[in-house]
Formats: sequence, structure tokens, C-alpha cells
Amino acid sequence: MKLQKTKADSPKSWTVDAKTVDQNTFDLSVKNPNGNEEVKHRSPKQIMDEIATLDAESAGVLKVIRGML
Repeated sequence: MKLQKTKADSPKSWTVDAKTVDQNTFDLSVKNPNGNEEVKHRSPKQIMDEIATLDAESAGVLKVIRGML
């Protein structure tokens, strides 16, 4: 298989040699070899709190917009 000449690997994309794929698990999960970013997981409560905050902000913006009409 040939790579397209215009589609080189980059920090956000990469290729995997099929010979390196574990034949028992066929694990194809995303593991960027170029990425050093650690994923910070939030709790469901933190996510819901952020949603509530964003909803309140949106409601305030909509109130201002309605007042302009």
C-alpha cells in the first residue's frame, strides 16, 4: 500500500505498520505516538456543573438579545 504523497504523517496523524498490530487482540485503539498530552478526566459532577454554568450564561445572553428586539 502506498501513502498519498500529499498525506504525510504529522503530529496529529500517523501510520501504523500492520505487522505491529497484535494478532490476538487486533487492538486498533487510538494511541498517538506523537502526542504527549495527558487526558484529564472529569467527574460526572464536574461536567454537569459546567453544563449548568454554560446554560446560565446562554440564558443571560438570550435575555440581552431579546431585550434588543
